[in-house]
Amino acid sequence: MSKRFRFILTSTILSVGFIIIQFLQDSYKFPSIAALVVLTAILFFWSLREGLGKNMTLVSLVLPVLFTLGVGIFWFLLPSSLYAKIPIVLFFAAGVYVLCLTMNIYTVSATRTTIALLRAARGVGFVLTLVTAFLIFNAILSLRQNVLFMLPLYFISSFLLFFQGFWSIELERTIQKKVVYMSLISAFVLTQFAVGIFFWPVTVVVGSLFLTSGVYLLLGLGQARLEERLFPVTIREYLTVGLVVLLGMLFATRWG
Repeated sequence: MSKRFRFILTSTILSVGFIIIQFLQDSYKFPSIAALVVLTAILFFWSLREGLGKNMTLVSLVLPVLFTLGVGIFWFLLPSSLYAKIPIVLFFAAGVYVLCLTMNIYTVSATRTTIALLRAARGVGFVLTLVTAFLIFNAILSLRQNVLFMLPLYFISSFLLFFQGFWSIELERTIQKKVVYMSLISAFVLTQFAVGIFFWPVTVVVGSLFLTSGVYLLLGLGQARLEERLFPVTIREYLTVGLVVLLGMLFATRWG
């Protein structure tokens, strides 16, 4: 069985799983999402098995798992209308297939000096990391729980997102301390951003966009540093985007 066929099969099985969940009773939906997350890890391991080993290549499973989790929880926040559900299923199916292709390039690159399309794969992985971050932060903000309960969720989820994002630049088969330290620091900073959200009267969507822009800023600067491309112009570009988002957030806030 070819890899491409495995990728298509993985995308199809997981998409059908989402459709089936729609017909389950509410009490079974969250356990079914958990089961689908586990199934995602299994199917991606099967699809990418040639490039995986008992080493850091297993990090390539992190983003697909978080993507399924983010889309799955976001699914429950949508209206029950069929017209709202169908685009999400199509988006999820396309996202899973693209993730299969991207993670395949990562795992193959981890065993070779360089391969074609690696830079394109990193760009796609960066975008999918931002999409996943938005979905997960949207889900966490929607919980509206106590700050002490929410902050560990922000820290753990953001650490995993940063860790796989920084690893995609190094693509080492052994753990790198600088990747761990950068991920911890970035997750800590983003958690501080999340603290500010609790004292800011913003909507769930605006708050999620603000935190996602934080991921864009920290992950982008961190990846540029790992690639030794952290030039002043690069820093200004990322800081400008962060400032624009912050100003937009100020204007979108209803202080009254």
